[in-house]
Amino acid sequence: MTGTVAAVSLSPEHSFGKANRERIRLLAGLGVEGDAHLGVTVQHLSRVARDPTQPNLRQVHLIHAELHDELRVAGFTVAPGEMGENVTTRGVDLLALPVGTRLYLGGDAVVEVTGLRNPCRQLDRFQPGLMSAVLGHDAEGNLVRKAGIMGVVVADGEVRPGDPVRVELPRAPHHPLAPV
Repeated sequence: MTGTVAAVSLSPEHSFGKANRERIRLLAGLGVEGDAHLGVTVQHLSRVARDPTQPNLRQVHLIHAELHDELRVAGFTVAPGEMGENVTTRGVDLLALPVGTRLYLGGDAVVEVTGLRNPCRQLDRFQPGLMSAVLGHDAEGNLVRKAGIMGVVVADGEVRPGDPVRVELPRAPHHPLAPV
């Protein structure tokens, strides 16, 4: 499975959205250079309040551009970075990947998938109804979280729009994504 990087974004402050950039630099074990969520331990404010010593399994947030397309059809206007993602991809079914999948971004950077982003109420503050729009149910009635995936950086590298995304699945057995 391969795709492309549609956009890259970061914010040095704990803000909801992240500004698009020409490139971002991923740092192994830390995250996105210059981003507020960079660090070995949790950086998301709600998680820091609970336990600041937890490992940071949310160093990089990735969303598939196809979600933006789906939201547009539903009447929302969402551009890359506006939902807080660092990397917007196209052509990769991020939500179907198992835990431990490695995403090779550009020439050198590698992100290992840790789990799903759990959508929060900030989405509704951005656009009313957006949180419900990124939640759904599968055929069995199980909750489906569509607001992207989270990962940790395992290899440094710069990532730019247009870069290839190569997917390497972990060895079986595969474990489905759960919120991290």
